[in-house]
Amino acid sequence: MSKQGRQRKIPMRKCIVSQEMYPKKELVRVVKTKENEVFLDPTGRQNGRGAYIALDPELAKKAKKERTFDKAFGIKIADEFYDELYAYVDHQKARQELL
Repeated sequence: MSKQGRQRKIPMRKCIVSQEMYPKKELVRVVKTKENEVFLDPTGRQNGRGAYIALDPELAKKAKKERTFDKAFGIKIADEFYDELYAYVDHQKARQELL
């Protein structure tokens, strides 16, 4: 039996802002380390607690307004993080539209 006929299972994750499920490739992971550092994890492999957000600039804006990641990780996160998140999401979205 060949494996080519089988459909590979697509890993799904929930966007922390919209509460919707998306294929993992359409999300970016945000990580909080034990040292309370919060940063983007495009590889999805960093150690720490992860939360996902869809690659949608509007959701990134909403996350900043509602301080979504502050609540998720239980710490105060600098505005610069949210600005970086927006820039990253906006860039990735633009890249997707080119493909």
